[in-house]
Amino acid sequence: MDFKDLTRKERSEALEALGERPFREKQIFKWICAGAESFAEMTDLPAALREKLAERCSFRRGKVEFCQTSKDGTSKFLISFPDGEKAETVFMSYEYGNSLCVSTQVGCNMGCVFCASGIGGKVRDLKAWEILEQYLLCAEYTGKPINHIVLMGMGEPMDNYEQVSEFLRQIHDPAGIGLSYRNITVSSCGLIPKLEQFEKDFPQVNLAISLHASDQETREKLMPAAKVYKLDELIPFCRKHAEVTGRRVTFEYALIAGRNDTDADAKKLAVLLRGLNCHVNLIPLNTVTESGLKSSGRPRALDFQKKLLDQGIQCTVRRQLGADIDAACGQLRKNHPNRPC
Repeated sequence: MDFKDLTRKERSEALEALGERPFREKQIFKWICAGAESFAEMTDLPAALREKLAERCSFRRGKVEFCQTSKDGTSKFLISFPDGEKAETVFMSYEYGNSLCVSTQVGCNMGCVFCASGIGGKVRDLKAWEILEQYLLCAEYTGKPINHIVLMGMGEPMDNYEQVSEFLRQIHDPAGIGLSYRNITVSSCGLIPKLEQFEKDFPQVNLAISLHASDQETREKLMPAAKVYKLDELIPFCRKHAEVTGRRVTFEYALIAGRNDTDADAKKLAVLLRGLNCHVNLIPLNTVTESGLKSSGRPRALDFQKKLLDQGIQCTVRRQLGADIDAACGQLRKNHPNRPC
């Protein structure tokens, strides 16, 4: 049994089965969130319990296999897990604090044509502890506080809902990291049934929708999942979500030259989102060679932004971080599969 694979409730039950009192789980959880390497480090546990756990349970950790640091201070990590699979994590500094972008899967099944994460499809889901491990390893490596977490790395969080939910509960738990739900954003390409569950379970967590097109036809060409979860269902859900939770929805829109960046696209997008409590995050596309797609460029992004602002749609152009490293999601894992730190 791997002790870190268990939920907090399951760990309590496992300890009770060993004849231990439930409060021991809280002690162990604190050690997990402190980055403990083994049961032997948990010095507030009785020695006999530490030995018993070491005999009966495994206690695995990931490691930073490789790190690229940009001249702008952005660090992109390749994290490897005990089975040899790897995921990416990105540390970014802003005026308002430091943000960490974590992955929820190794690879991705959504097939978005502009994203390197989906090349080769999904290998497996990440466990809740493996998502948490990305936070712990990056905090340890950088030595800097992490104020915000975004689940926008490799994978579709709603396609790994159980483990993502457990991670959210653990990172928020005041017995461990205690990060406010309001400082966490979860991104999705729009798996509506899971989003409806997410709304009930985590109304305080921020929602970001990968939109990337203002009409159904274009979106389907860029994002195969859009064939199932259509705009005429997704946008009404987002309107309801903003009303029910009282929280603004963010729409991510990667600007791709000749595909979704015309004045007509800006006008359609403004009509689509009018009256919705939202913010559009315009993203100059990071080039992925295999896709054959090109970025619209920052000047065009700023012009697109002005068109939206003139129509009353709040939007910003994302500051391009990590332009001199493997910045696009999935690139580091693809380009450096075996490179050590």
